[in-house]
Amino acid sequence: MNIQLIIVVLLFGAAVFYVGRLVYKSLTAKSGCGTNCKCGVDFSKIDSPQAGK
Repeated sequence: MNIQLIIVVLLFGAAVFYVGRLVYKSLTAKSGCGTNCKCGVDFSKIDSPQAGK
């Protein structure tokens, strides 16, 4: 094997790993809330603003 073939194989393997990692991260469920997520806040006692007033 010459050095060019080794470099190409390594780059191809790195690219496959990178794309596989992107696909895996996009398909896995996110645990918990992200930043600025208000899903744990109870908005039932807050008056909503009236339009036009």
